[in-house]
Amino acid sequence: MARVDLEIYGLNKPHSSEIFTLLVGKVYVGFITSIPENNLFSKVLNKGDSFVFPKGLIHFVVDIGKTKAIGIAALGSQNLGFYSLADAVLGTNPNIFDDVLAKAFQLDKKIVDWLQSQF
Repeated sequence: MARVDLEIYGLNKPHSSEIFTLLVGKVYVGFITSIPENNLFSKVLNKGDSFVFPKGLIHFVVDIGKTKAIGIAALGSQNLGFYSLADAVLGTNPNIFDDVLAKAFQLDKKIVDWLQSQF
C-alpha cells in the first residue's frame, strides 16, 4: 500500500498495476487496453470512490479538483517500486538509441533527443 498525494492538477505518471481509492479531492483516472484496440477506459473519482486498474496495463491518475488530492494505492506486486513508463523508456542509463525510440513512438529523432534530455 502507498499513500499518493497529488497537487492541484498534479499527475501520477503513466505506470502499471494497482487499485486506487480516493480519500480527498477529485481525480481523473484511466487505463489503456493492449494492442490492437488501445481503448481508453476512464472515470472521474470523488472522495470515497475506488478504481481497479487491470494488472499490467498502463494507467494514470490526475488531480482535476480545486484542492490537493490524496489517495491510497494497493499495489499488486511483491516489488513495491513505482514503475513509470516515461521514466523507464526515456530516462534509462545509458539512453536507449534515439533511432529505436523514434521508430517506436513515430517521432523525429530531435524530439526523442529533447525528451531524453528532460530526464
